[in-house]
Amino acid sequence: MRPTLTHVAMHVPDLEACVTFYQQFCAMQVIHQRAGKGSRIVWMAEAGKEHSFIFVIMPGGQDRQLAADDYSHFGFALESREQVDSIAARARTAGCLVWEPRDEPYPVGYYCGLRDPAGHYVEFSYGQPLGPGSEHMALA
Repeated sequence: MRPTLTHVAMHVPDLEACVTFYQQFCAMQVIHQRAGKGSRIVWMAEAGKEHSFIFVIMPGGQDRQLAADDYSHFGFALESREQVDSIAARARTAGCLVWEPRDEPYPVGYYCGLRDPAGHYVEFSYGQPLGPGSEHMALA
């Protein structure tokens, strides 16, 4: 048996705000929605990954009050440091930037962190051995 991670499901206090956040900052799309939990349940995925990994977002959660030094997060890889800086600038304007862009030794790379409307932290990184541009990098 070889399990495969296919989704993360999360309850959120404001479904619409979270859907909008993941559309605007993470380029995720709504790929399915259905009635449930007194509102609707939304499935979101990155383009081309609809059959491999999704977020299931449901109403009814509580706001996460994570500390600034809590590094629990969802991680998204970007193709350049400039893209990390661009996301950080947009997040700064939107008031949801929690970790300014920073550079750390391999395998962490260059990253910033945002807070989604439910309080989850979302990292955007470049230079990790995962995601775009990782073909030439190896974990040691």
